[in-house]
Amino acid sequence: MTRTRGPLTRMIALARPRGSRFALGVLAGATATAAGVGLLVVAAWLIATAATHPPITALSVAVVATRALGVTRGLARYLERLVTHDAALRTLADVRVRVYARLARTEPIHRFRTGDLVTRLVSDTDATQDLLVRGLTPPLAALVTGAGVVTVATALLVPGGVLLAAGLVLAGLAVPLVAAAAGREPGRRRAAARAALSTAVVDVVHGAPDLVVYGAMPAALARVEEAGAELTRVERRDAGLLGLGAGASALIAGLTLWGTLLLGVGAVGSGTLGAVPLAVLVLTALAAFEIVAPLPGAAARLGAVRAAGVRLFDVLDTPPAVEVRPARPVLPERGLRISGLRVRYGPAEPWALDGVDLDVPPGRRIAVLGPSGAGKSTLADVLFRFRDPDEGTVLLDGVDITTQEPDTVRARVSGVPQDPHVFASTVRENLRLARPDASDPELWDVLERVRLASDVHAAGGLDTEVGTHGTRLSGGMRQRLALARALLVEPDLLVLDEPTAHLDPETRDAVLDDLLAATTGHTMILITHDLSRLDRFDQIVVMVGGRVVRRGAPEQLSALPGGYHAGLPSQSGHSGGPALCSR
Repeated sequence: MTRTRGPLTRMIALARPRGSRFALGVLAGATATAAGVGLLVVAAWLIATAATHPPITALSVAVVATRALGVTRGLARYLERLVTHDAALRTLADVRVRVYARLARTEPIHRFRTGDLVTRLVSDTDATQDLLVRGLTPPLAALVTGAGVVTVATALLVPGGVLLAAGLVLAGLAVPLVAAAAGREPGRRRAAARAALSTAVVDVVHGAPDLVVYGAMPAALARVEEAGAELTRVERRDAGLLGLGAGASALIAGLTLWGTLLLGVGAVGSGTLGAVPLAVLVLTALAAFEIVAPLPGAAARLGAVRAAGVRLFDVLDTPPAVEVRPARPVLPERGLRISGLRVRYGPAEPWALDGVDLDVPPGRRIAVLGPSGAGKSTLADVLFRFRDPDEGTVLLDGVDITTQEPDTVRARVSGVPQDPHVFASTVRENLRLARPDASDPELWDVLERVRLASDVHAAGGLDTEVGTHGTRLSGGMRQRLALARALLVEPDLLVLDEPTAHLDPETRDAVLDDLLAATTGHTMILITHDLSRLDRFDQIVVMVGGRVVRRGAPEQLSALPGGYHAGLPSQSGHSGGPALCSR
């Protein structure tokens, strides 16, 4: 249902919980605008009446009204800004929480490039505030105030009121509609250009070392300059459109004012309108266009806001990769049992996992071996609840994990992904990411278990800054830190996806030794393509093409002709140690 509505309607609907605040803001805005018009009207009456030299007492009410309207205008405008911005910022905070929550499910992260995603998270989300503050409150306040002003003008002179109504409709409705239509495509291009610039900048910043090494930095900077130039061109067109809208409104205001003056002069000549009401009528017409002055500019920006809304809801509407399925009976068994597991990434795609069966009793350590594309990482994604099985079941202690919330499963299944992220913070904060309430002794204990404590002591303790992406740590230290973080959760099942990838043989073997020592007594699945230290596992499972082609104890498989890799596609080009090659 929500996807059938336009993005602007959906963005406005996000403010529904604070509708009363926006209604108060509209009322305050209408009051401020009406007070501004009234101030000019009363001033006109006061000046015109004073020219006739009446008694001073006849002017006292107008003098008091002028002061009151001046104070009212300032207070009402302040109240409007306070209420509408407060409501808009609170709504924006809610939208950001929704976006963060959606990104935490990982599906949008895989779909969009990093720079583009940052733009959607920041600029496109901020467009919600722009729409609510500039695109919602001013038109409603103008409608309320404009009706009152036209009523006053019509009471003074019917033709003048009609002409003023026509001018306000043209300046406050026709011009904004034209501006909105003309700004739709430039707005879309502006959002796209901003995203392109952000993506290019992020690519240059994150890929700077590789770009410099391969001599590609000039080309990358040229792409940044080109994206910046395109954004500048689009914003210039946008500024020109705003100028045309403002000019059209000013032209209509001037023509309406002259028309009202001519009608008023004619009415004075015919005796149907006095001199003082003429001054009031003309200045009322002059002040009335203050009501609709912001509307063309706001309408011209609706194209950009709409494009931002489309991009924002692209993130929020990304379908989840996992869902909580109806509960099933709990079986009286312990450990992990995978039966007939099948997963693919699209209806026309081949099966990434095709009928995988796997039993992992409590306390057992299983190595899942296979070449790239065998389905090993897909298996890890299923266990981490990043992806649902298309067929088959995954039972953890007799409970189907698809019937539980992803975070509930992840509280019991922890691990180290293939490329663990180390945050630009301290060692302590990187560890407490797993357990925020962990004490310092607990942190030192887990660091001892992964043989990282001495290095952390030497570097300055738990408050040591690890640098962006852990650049102040070696590859082995980053892997050990990620392993310590996983162990800190004390999971029922530990899943390690290629924890020694990209490490040299010496570091790889050291990390594996530490890993095996630290996980004694834990139920563990190691996903790897390396053959090192496999003799220390309870069982080895070999996968090819999404299927288990052989399994058994290390001594059983190593005794077979060809060892662990018999029947596998030949692998070459591996560096850093044995990897699916002859032992």
